[in-house]
Amino acid sequence: MANKRKLLRGNYNPVNRYKKSVNLQWAVWNGKRTQLCTSCIKALTK
Repeated sequence: MANKRKLLRGNYNPVNRYKKSVNLQWAVWNGKRTQLCTSCIKALTK
């Protein structure tokens, strides 16, 4: 997870932050069904 600010206004008038979630997918890895992020799945298939 990562927090990031919405930069709608100037630097001295910040607004609330929003959460960026990981894109988890169910996948079979080493014979077990687990949740992996899409970037991990992409790296494992190479």
